Amino acid sequence: MSTQLLQFRKDGKLGMTNIRDILAKNMKSYRGALGLSQSKLAEKVDTSTHYIGMIETKNNFPSPEMLERIASALGIDTVDLFSTNKNLPETMKAYRKAALKDIRGLMGRFIDEKLKELEKNFRE
Repeated sequence: MSTQLLQFRKDGKLGMTNIRDILAKNMKSYRGALGLSQSKLAEKVDTSTHYIGMIETKNNFPSPEMLERIASALGIDTVDLFSTNKNLPETMKAYRKAALKDIRGLMGRFIDEKLKELEKNFRE
């Protein structure tokens, strides 16, 4: 079975890319976008850090079931692990940054409200 994928290269010509290369690159990118270490990802998918490292260094190829578990842990569809769209992990980083900003804002307002309630209670 071939592990080659036909795709357009940067120069616009068709070329072959190894599926293991795409998987390894995408796993690293998505994992990095989420701020996950190999050990944290391994924990989420119930495998060893060594196994995740073997996939990311192209020395091992996961089963379909493991691919599904990895994708789920990364919050993506399994097919995204093989996507050649280089903007997907960057979009995740931008989304994560915006979500964290929203959470900080909400937490700040919540804390301000609670402090005002405490001040009011102390005055009474």
